[in-house]
Amino acid sequence: MLSFGTAGCNLGCKFCQNWDISTSREIDHLADRATPDAIAQAALRTGCDSVAFTYNDPTIFAEYAIDIAAACRERGVKSVAVSAGYISPQPRAELYGAVDAANIDLKGFSDDFYRRITGARLQTVLDTLSFIRHETDCWLEITTLLIPGHNDSDAEIKRMANWIVTELGPDVPHHFTAFHPDHRMQDVPPTPPATLSKARQIALDAGERFVYTGNVHDARSGTTWCPGCGAGLIVRDWHRVREYRLTADGCCPDCGRAVPGRFAERLGTFDGHRIPVRIASRRGSHPVGRRQP
Repeated sequence: MLSFGTAGCNLGCKFCQNWDISTSREIDHLADRATPDAIAQAALRTGCDSVAFTYNDPTIFAEYAIDIAAACRERGVKSVAVSAGYISPQPRAELYGAVDAANIDLKGFSDDFYRRITGARLQTVLDTLSFIRHETDCWLEITTLLIPGHNDSDAEIKRMANWIVTELGPDVPHHFTAFHPDHRMQDVPPTPPATLSKARQIALDAGERFVYTGNVHDARSGTTWCPGCGAGLIVRDWHRVREYRLTADGCCPDCGRAVPGRFAERLGTFDGHRIPVRIASRRGSHPVGRRQP
């Protein structure tokens, strides 16, 4: 996957893990801009079958992201939006109608948390999740960064999981990831692994079928298990894929059960290394992203 971003953000999260990018002005980081065609060509050249808009929120460069998604689609390359989902209805329809997949940060499940910690509102994000799930062909996944003492209570996680199952369905993957002290929340301790495991169990008990932990070494909670026979199909540990056993049509090789998702045809073990990618322009070559297997 070719990952890239610009600079700036439309939220003001106190815990931002990419704050040096999200709080910067575009002029601080970009001396030139890669064309949509150049990014699509870079993905092909480096063997990437998808391009991710990440590091900062694609909402603030939605028109650019839509053009890149179109250029990628013309060449058989998929596009993925990694976003907080805080966006108005019209651009929401245009952006998520253009990309192939989205990972939306559901940062908490109370409007008080959203207002105090992010400067946004919960309902707008819920509307985005519902829109993507029910009004587009875009594949949807959710990530929740659990911050000790702020959004990690059992009651809040249960409310969140119940809403996901009721409003989006049980098959939307949900990732609970670990917080580390950063930006304006350096006085908050890291998320204990036990908190992630407990949140995962609460979500499973509520009816979510594909729930994962992230930013920790926990192969069992990071693995995709077959909903039919229980076999391990995609074994992950931290940011590495250790094993990939799905068939080309996304089924379990043991029992034939289909697994919801968008899957690649290649099998094997993938490394988690990142390679800087440079794109040539008329003003010289400059980095726009990183390649991630």
